[in-house]
Amino acid sequence: MPIGPAEIFGILLLLIIVIIILSKSIKIVKEWERMIVLRLGKYVGIKGPGIVILVPFIDRGLIVDTRIHTIDVPKQEVITKDNVTVRIDAVVYYRVIDPEKAVMKMRDYNYAIAMLGQTTIRDVVGQLELDEILTKRDEINKRIQSIIDEVTEAWGVKVSMVTLKAVELPEGMIRAMAYQAEAERIRRARIIEAEAERSAAQILSEAALTYERHPIALRLRELQTYVDIAKEKNVIIITESISSRTAAEAIASALAIEKVKPSSGGSAKG
Repeated sequence: MPIGPAEIFGILLLLIIVIIILSKSIKIVKEWERMIVLRLGKYVGIKGPGIVILVPFIDRGLIVDTRIHTIDVPKQEVITKDNVTVRIDAVVYYRVIDPEKAVMKMRDYNYAIAMLGQTTIRDVVGQLELDEILTKRDEINKRIQSIIDEVTEAWGVKVSMVTLKAVELPEGMIRAMAYQAEAERIRRARIIEAEAERSAAQILSEAALTYERHPIALRLRELQTYVDIAKEKNVIIITESISSRTAAEAIASALAIEKVKPSSGGSAKG
């Protein structure tokens, strides 16, 4: 018996209805997802991962992603304890550990965590001085993470990490810190130079004592100096042997000669 147009239309309509029913009743939940099943608005349980069959038009499934989420907390201006205005940019990392609490107790846990992170960062940073904010970032991150995690535990959410991405300072403060850093570098350079001078003076003093005890060593050092000078071109070196007397004796003799000269001249004239 041939099938008429009416029968064909009925079969197509039936297929469409079956496809719609199957699409409403058969769901595939991924490995990192969980499905909250509500039957006529009432919580039934958590399903997945895998294939989940729902009662068409009666059950409703809500998908919850259990992977780590990242929230970029909006930049905000904070006044530190020492009255410096800074702009804080932070990131919060969290994941859902209890899908039931995350869906039943919070309408939008993502937005709630962002707002909580913003207020917590403002409170914590406002209790610190600027130097602490710049030098103790790790401690601040852990403190903020602990405070937020304590609150979100009741929401079925675990905050794994909070990171301060950037701490922006006013232009005047940046210039002042640059001047301070430059002054500190100059101070250290002068200290190093003074330490070098003291070490050199100590070494020279020890060398002088050694030469005083060993005149031959002084003579050898003098000859070595002549050798170094002789390396230069067009240089004439005139030396006088002072092996038989010390430098102090030579100076004393020169002064005695200067004193004798005027007196000798006067006696001759008379």
